Amino acid sequence: MGPSALRIAGLGERLASLGCTVVDKGDLPAPIPETQQPRDVRKKYVRDIAKVCQKLYQVALASFDEGAMPLVLGGDHSLAAGSVAAAAEHARREGKPLGLIWIDAHGDMNTPETTTSGNVHGMPLAALLGQEPAELSKIGGVSPKVRPEHTVLVGVRNLDVQEKQEVRASGVHVFTMKDVDRQGIASVAEQAIAMAGAGTAGIHVSFDVDVCDPSIAPGVGTPVKGGLDYREAHMIMEMIADSGRMTSLDVVEVNPILDSQNATAVLATELILSAMGMKIL
Repeated sequence: MGPSALRIAGLGERLASLGCTVVDKGDLPAPIPETQQPRDVRKKYVRDIAKVCQKLYQVALASFDEGAMPLVLGGDHSLAAGSVAAAAEHARREGKPLGLIWIDAHGDMNTPETTTSGNVHGMPLAALLGQEPAELSKIGGVSPKVRPEHTVLVGVRNLDVQEKQEVRASGVHVFTMKDVDRQGIASVAEQAIAMAGAGTAGIHVSFDVDVCDPSIAPGVGTPVKGGLDYREAHMIMEMIADSGRMTSLDVVEVNPILDSQNATAVLATELILSAMGMKIL
């Protein structure tokens, strides 16, 4: 339902008004969880999720081949296992690695061994860095998809105990909300773009709307107090647009069931517009 909420918020029309040529490739079919078996409780529904991510990988890679910029809407952040894999393959064909900016309240670096919930949407970044679950890390046939030195986490404020150890040991660059508070979002965004952009073919941006404070983004599955405010969220997207380095974009975890008058989808739409170059003046 997340992509539908963004369409209802006018995303396609508003992108077109910016001068973008928009091709809506529609929703990828995904099985309804309550009709499926979770199977392994440490990585629930991972086979079904992997099938959707594999299809997304193919569709996103085809968009690159057509000269387009894939804009992937969700739903669950596990989809990044497919979208980032496509961006990494596109970069690899250019002979360079991919930069990744992961903007999220959570690290998404749990593995089936460290998870406390078994929810795969807490694991995609681990898979992209070459860890488990293998069902996600093997998508596209090349692993890892991104290197730690080209990967930047921004806005983190809620990590599981063992996940903290994983993040520290991984070598990825991390800007927590404490860093944002101390340094300011402009400084953090500038550093993140420089780190992810250094020596890479470009930057894939994976934006989880729960990085924003629940006061402006109530319609997310795992809200955490103390997130980015309205202007901070726009600032990082505006600076990414100014850099000219973004190759592709995910905007995920919009859950209309938990939303209020589609406010979160409207916010997500506005943030996408900022990332695509919409300016105040």
